[in-house]
Amino acid sequence: MRLASVYLMPSWAKRFILLSWDAFSLVVAFVLAYWIRLGVSSSVIGEDEIKLMIGNVVLTLSLFLLAGLYRQMLRHLALSAGTSILFGVFASILYLLLARDLFGAFVPFSVPFIYCSFAILLIGGLRLVVYLANQASHYKTTEHCLIFGAEVAGRTLANALRSGNDLQPVAFIDDKKKYLGKNINGLPVHAKDHIPRLVKKHKVKKILLAVNNTSNLRRKELIGDLVPYAVELLTVPDVTEIASGKREIHELREVRIEELLGREPVPPIDSLLHINVTGKHVMVTGAGGSIGSELCRQIARIQPASLTLFELSEFNLYSIEFELRKNHPDLQINSVLASVQDNELLHITLKKFTVQTIYHAAAYKHVPMIENNISAGIRNNIFGTANVALCAAEYEVEKFVLISTDKAVRPTNIMGATKRFAELFVQGIAELHSETEFAIVRFGNVLGSSGSVVPVFDRQIKAGGPVTVTHPDIIRYFMTIPEAALLVIQAGSMGKDGEVFVLDMGDPVKIVDLAKKMAQLMGYSLSENPDDSGIKLEFSGLRPGEKLFEELLIDDAEVDTEHPRIMGANEVKIDFSEVVMLMDRLNYALVNHDEEEARQILLEAPLAYAPSSLQ
Repeated sequence: MRLASVYLMPSWAKRFILLSWDAFSLVVAFVLAYWIRLGVSSSVIGEDEIKLMIGNVVLTLSLFLLAGLYRQMLRHLALSAGTSILFGVFASILYLLLARDLFGAFVPFSVPFIYCSFAILLIGGLRLVVYLANQASHYKTTEHCLIFGAEVAGRTLANALRSGNDLQPVAFIDDKKKYLGKNINGLPVHAKDHIPRLVKKHKVKKILLAVNNTSNLRRKELIGDLVPYAVELLTVPDVTEIASGKREIHELREVRIEELLGREPVPPIDSLLHINVTGKHVMVTGAGGSIGSELCRQIARIQPASLTLFELSEFNLYSIEFELRKNHPDLQINSVLASVQDNELLHITLKKFTVQTIYHAAAYKHVPMIENNISAGIRNNIFGTANVALCAAEYEVEKFVLISTDKAVRPTNIMGATKRFAELFVQGIAELHSETEFAIVRFGNVLGSSGSVVPVFDRQIKAGGPVTVTHPDIIRYFMTIPEAALLVIQAGSMGKDGEVFVLDMGDPVKIVDLAKKMAQLMGYSLSENPDDSGIKLEFSGLRPGEKLFEELLIDDAEVDTEHPRIMGANEVKIDFSEVVMLMDRLNYALVNHDEEEARQILLEAPLAYAPSSLQ
């Protein structure tokens, strides 16, 4: 009978089979003990000995039942099963020695001990054979993995995986000398340089990272060391989530590219973080977007008096509102489903919720999309920003922070030109000496945002390719969304008169290298040669308006601030009246559906806008 068919039997049937086997084993062990002691031809097993034997079988099986032996699953045998068997058999030895006089049976002193050996061998042996057969089958059919880290987290993970049906650990990887060459929980411990051999030998497809108590910098180094092996990397949950009971150690997740490209965070400066948020009525426009939603999360933790979510997308607004209400049930949250182009509703919102701080994150930012939808880009990014800034000044909002982009620096596309125009508008209105303090924060790409290449690459890799990169030499600056949001809040608190602040984005990353590392993290490799194994890598050419290199400063002039990752930018402003005149011309062009005229106005404006097609 195949093991699989036995596993499918009803529980009562499996228990009956085990019970029958154990009863048979006890009888056989009893008879064998007499034959070994007195010889096979001996006829000393008479009626009294049979009565003693039946009593022994009943007693031992009853003890097995009480000890829970028949509730154990053979394929997931635990140490307690062996303890139950030993308890029952040892008790039966005492029974045989004490009850022989009661039944008048002939029981030589050595018989109970010989019986004990056979009983344990037969009863425990069956269970061990089934367990080992299941383990052998499990080893062949489950996916093999390596566990990086032989400390407590790694050992706990190995034990958890062994009781499941998805992954089978075959070894630990750990460079600590005290573990190398040893066996822990039945698994050998190897050094990191043994990974290629282990991957080939055991057909390993995954490495599980069980080192969640290390620093971000050390974790980044570890991931960087493992990425070249092109084996899928998974990680255990954060130790704080495990300790709080929110997650189990075996609830693995993919290692994110942010963990490889991110950097050690700089602790926020409390005075900068709290001044415009704590106890204030705060509004975030574009609250459901990548940056806007993370701003909302960070703001909610800093205890504002209220948080107003201003968002055009119904789904995005619902998602961030649901999350915030769940995590911050005592926070007053106001949801406004509207566009920043709706001037009347902006007035109503600022007045109704007495907004004191505005973070303006609402913008269209997808470069090729805006290149083909010029009117929408201008209306939203320029006139939408103007609406929010003018309303802020009218209602004497204490702080207005415009979130800008590196694409606003010497723009080569409509999106960048509209964001630079928005910067000029905010700088201009700040010159009017209103009660509102205006600030501009400029930074590059954030990992995982809706307009980022990261989710695109992720989809392409999971679909089996091809993975498309526009140019082999294209580079970008990247920052994690949480770090960007925290720095925006701190930078915004410094500005008063339309100053531009630039976030330190770290080192630039080649997009083709980013794609390759993402593929390796997921267990694949990329190749430009269609004859090679792995996922195909294709270069599609620069898209309209796309640069090879992005910049953060216009005049290469920067000013240090009190935060080491925030710089002030000394940049030329233009008179606000000139900005207003340009907006009037833009509006006239859009009203007449003349996008070419609108493009020409942007070219003539002091934006340093030079489309890539003209370079």
